[in-house]
Amino acid sequence: MKILEVYPESPLFGRVRPGYSLLSINNRKVEDALDFCYKISGEEVRLRFADPRGHILTFTFADIQPGELGLKFDEDKIKVCNNNCIFCFVRQQPRGMRRMLYLRDEDYRLSFTHGNYITLSNVSRAELRRIVRQRLSPLYISVHTTDEELRRYMLSNKKLPPLMPQIKYLVKNRIVLHTQVVLCPGINDGAQLEKTIADLAGFYPQAASLAVVPVGLTRYRDRLPRLRPFNKEKAVAVLDYIEECRERYLTKFGSRFVWPADEFYVLAGRPFPKRYIYEDMPQFENGVGMAREFIATFNRSRHRLKEIKSSKRVLFLTGYSAYPFMRSEIWPFFEEKTDLKLTLKKVSNRFWGRTVTVSGLLTGRDLLEAARKERANFDVLALPPNCLNADNLFLDDMTLNGFTDILGKPVVTGQYNLTNTIIEAVS
Repeated sequence: MKILEVYPESPLFGRVRPGYSLLSINNRKVEDALDFCYKISGEEVRLRFADPRGHILTFTFADIQPGELGLKFDEDKIKVCNNNCIFCFVRQQPRGMRRMLYLRDEDYRLSFTHGNYITLSNVSRAELRRIVRQRLSPLYISVHTTDEELRRYMLSNKKLPPLMPQIKYLVKNRIVLHTQVVLCPGINDGAQLEKTIADLAGFYPQAASLAVVPVGLTRYRDRLPRLRPFNKEKAVAVLDYIEECRERYLTKFGSRFVWPADEFYVLAGRPFPKRYIYEDMPQFENGVGMAREFIATFNRSRHRLKEIKSSKRVLFLTGYSAYPFMRSEIWPFFEEKTDLKLTLKKVSNRFWGRTVTVSGLLTGRDLLEAARKERANFDVLALPPNCLNADNLFLDDMTLNGFTDILGKPVVTGQYNLTNTIIEAVS
């Protein structure tokens, strides 16, 4: 592991320099940053470094934590996916997008540290043993189906190792798993979904949750397998079956275990369940319960808006998925209880295609076009909270500053607490 920086507060400052390599801890090779954190623990640690000329330096510390060493290492090489899933969103993108949008990571370390979903398709036996030994738990596993032959077809990988023995090994050794199924109509739904849910529930509580997510399809599917999107009828059927399962598992386990994504409720035209139904939100980052939490957060804080007086007209842009529940669950409060001038508009995803309806996949250009059409009707624009990355870049690499300059009006970036967004916009 190559060292990029030694911080001034480090006990190694001036003794180890950038460009040096960490060779071992207590005579054991260090694989990566996660392995470093694991092996540095202990009453006494002996670290071996090599300078660029190959000279060896050894230092011993008693009872020290990883952060106390003040070392910054070169980034670990990410393990990439060796599958070609028939529903893979990365493969449904045009050329010329941001480089990171084409990265298909399949790294168990990122599954542990960031909650990234992996298929376990490239995990060796040694790595499985490391997961158990270092207690890398929980992990997030993309299952899609427990029928091994169907799974090889869906992942387009004839050499795919059997998943169920891997899951059995992990749960036997008390690794907690959160699992997911990307559901494709006519492929892994119906009887296949029933089998998958039952098989994974058999591993509860180590298999702690299962999210069922509808396949996302863009207009860039040339030379890819033909897939159908979900319609209202099929979404209703999925919800009905999952509700039946959840009632059964609640009685049996004390947990509902399986969770349909919010999109199914939108497609089915059904209200979202109450907040308590989602228990401790085990699949929140997978789009399960986000809408209900958004509504609940607003309801807890909306009283702060009653006394606000402002003449500013604020336009809120959102995707087709969020529009129905925001219009029915939230906007009546503004119309009945406040004098605020707030307008909500849904934005069609012209870039990815109309079947992509979530606000997080709206590009800067699509949002800008929608805003410019309404330019005379607002003073401040509020963007969805998930359409920009940490560097204030849209998916098409348009910058927030560039967006604002072209629009020529103030822009606020939405927060998941809508009340805070409104206060910022009207102040």
